[in-house]
Amino acid sequence: MQSSVFLRVPGPWFVREGPRWVCLLLLSGLVLLTGCSGSKGDANAVSGKVTMGGKAVSGIVTFVYADNKELSAPTGDGGKYTIIKTTPGQVKILVKAMPGAVVRGEPAKEVSMKDAPPSLAPAGDPPPAKYGAVATSDLTYEVKAGKQTHDIELSP
Repeated sequence: MQSSVFLRVPGPWFVREGPRWVCLLLLSGLVLLTGCSGSKGDANAVSGKVTMGGKAVSGIVTFVYADNKELSAPTGDGGKYTIIKTTPGQVKILVKAMPGAVVRGEPAKEVSMKDAPPSLAPAGDPPPAKYGAVATSDLTYEVKAGKQTHDIELSP
């Protein structure tokens, strides 16, 4: 009868145990790296509500910095918006109509939202055209570090 002989491999424990430990260590490191990344994009953000005459406005809010960098976000229910990854500084605020919307102050276009799904239908009135361009919008704001609230009231 032949007996089996177990050979002990010299060296540290992770060498003796083989690739199983190497895989476990790599997987643990990957989990730690992804778990610590977090979402820092929300650390600096501006939220608020866009209204005109007390009614919600449906559109796209854009912050334009002095170096022409732009950050945008659509308005949601009740005219609410949140622009993330903001940096401190003075901005010009634009409020543009959603694509396909009829804008006040411009000739009506033949666009129908009747066939659009409810999720795409505007949640408020479109903004006046003057708020859609840097040259004609009189809205400004001083963005600070951190989360803040800035409500935007438009005039017709």
